[in-house]
Amino acid sequence: MNVLLLLIPVSLMLGLIGLGFCVWTVRSDQYRDPEGDARRILDTRYDAAPIPPADERKTPPRKR
Repeated sequence: MNVLLLLIPVSLMLGLIGLGFCVWTVRSDQYRDPEGDARRILDTRYDAAPIPPADERKTPPRKR
């Protein structure tokens, strides 16, 4: 039973911390444009250049 005296306040504190982070994300406009973020993920303009196959890579000769 003594364990409950520790676990109940700890769980309440973790819940309040989670609620605080949720309120912080809403107030700092983290959810302002979710559709724009989804489109940017799929947009190819922001993709990095493709990596060439291993046999086509230009690697400097190794020094021994």
